[in-house]
Amino acid sequence: MKKANILALLLAVMMLTLAFAGCNTGTDETSSAASSSQAAASSASDESKTSVTVPEKIKNAGKIVVATSADFPPYEFKDDNGNYVGIDIEIMQAIADLWNVELEVSDMKFDAVITAVATGKADVGAAGLTITEERLESVNFTDTYTQATQVIIVKEDSDIQTIDDLAGKKVGVQLGTTGDIYASDDDAIKDGVECFNSGIDAVLALVQGKIDAVLIDNEPAKAFVKQNEGLKIIDEKYTDEAYAFATAKEDKDLVNALNEALAVLDSNGKLDEIVNKYIKAD
Repeated sequence: MKKANILALLLAVMMLTLAFAGCNTGTDETSSAASSSQAAASSASDESKTSVTVPEKIKNAGKIVVATSADFPPYEFKDDNGNYVGIDIEIMQAIADLWNVELEVSDMKFDAVITAVATGKADVGAAGLTITEERLESVNFTDTYTQATQVIIVKEDSDIQTIDDLAGKKVGVQLGTTGDIYASDDDAIKDGVECFNSGIDAVLALVQGKIDAVLIDNEPAKAFVKQNEGLKIIDEKYTDEAYAFATAKEDKDLVNALNEALAVLDSNGKLDEIVNKYIKAD
C-alpha cells in the first residue's frame, strides 16, 4: 500500500508540474501575441500618419531657408528673447517639422525678400506677402493661407475719417509692400506718398507729425496703435487681400510641396491654431 501511495503521489506531482509548465507556456504565448498585436497596431498607426513630399534640395540640405522681414507683427517679429516668432514663422516651422528638416530664418529689409527668393539666397519668402502681377514676374506663390486688410492709421484728432480724406495728405507706407504699391498707383494720394524702410519708422513719423497717415496691414496696425498712445485706425478699409509664400520662379517642386504641406496643416487644424494664437477674434 505504501508503494502504491508513493506511486500515486509521484504521479500527482508530475501532473501538477506539467500543469504549471502548461500555464507558463500559455503566458509566454499570450505575451508574444500581445506584443505582435501592439507592433501591428504601431505599424498601422505609422502608416496612418500623413506622408508629405519633401523636395530633394530641401531634403539634401537638411534645412529650409526662409527670407523674412521681422518687423511686421503678428506675422513676423522678434520676441523679448530675440527669437523669431509670428504667424509666418510658426507656419514655416510646422512645415519644417513635417519635412523633418531645420528652419533657418534670414531677416532682411522687406523690399529685399522677393529678390532673395528669386536669386536663390533663400528657399521661401514668408513676410506677409500679397500676390501681385509685379511679383509674379520674379517668383511663384503658394496657395493663400490667411486674409489681410489694408487700413489707415491716423492721430486721434485727425480730420482724416475716410479714404477720400487722404487726398492732398502725406501718407506713409513701408517700402515694397502692397500698401506702397496701392498708394503709388492711387491718383488721389500718390503725390503725397512717403516710403519708409519699416512700418515702425512710418508710425514714428506719424507720431512726430511728419506725415498725416500710415497705410498698412490691419494686424500690424492694431499692434502699432496699441503701442503708441494717441493713434487710431479709421473705420473704412483701404483694400482686402490674401497672403501667400513665395518661391523661385522655376522651382515647381517646392511650391507644390509647400501647397501639399499647407493642405495638411489646414486639414489637421494646425493652421487655424497658429493664426488664432496671434489674431484674436474681435
